[in-house]
Amino acid sequence: MSIDAAREKFRSFLTKKGLRATSQRLAIFDATFAQTEHFTADQLLDYARAIDDSVSRATVYRTLPIMTGSALLREVDIGSGEKFYRPNREGDGTQVAQVVCLDCDKIFEISAPFMSWYGSTVSSKLGLTPVTQRLQVSAQCDAFRQTGTCPRRG
Repeated sequence: MSIDAAREKFRSFLTKKGLRATSQRLAIFDATFAQTEHFTADQLLDYARAIDDSVSRATVYRTLPIMTGSALLREVDIGSGEKFYRPNREGDGTQVAQVVCLDCDKIFEISAPFMSWYGSTVSSKLGLTPVTQRLQVSAQCDAFRQTGTCPRRG
């Protein structure tokens, strides 16, 4: 899906929910789709304010569930108490495994096409249909353990 198609999907989702496509929400959308790495809500606030300085923290926090509900945004919880987000782009696929580096808190996503089969197989044994699933692996950085520095730490 192109960025224009994603923006239209967002507008349509807002309309369906009885919400307006305000300039602040569109700035949050634009800031979201400008990112290539995972980000937090506070980081998104900074990115969105660079586009429209009237974007408020409350609007960001109210817009994030709307964007995840529309499947335009993935929410990632690595157990640190802070949630991370990443836009769903064409070619990303929803069947991804997340590997979280415990040394630098970087989140890596790799294609995991087996997840569709696995989710269907284990769910069908219970008479259920899978709706969502995720695989998350916590790992340690080999370089950090050997040298004391992580080459991925930003």
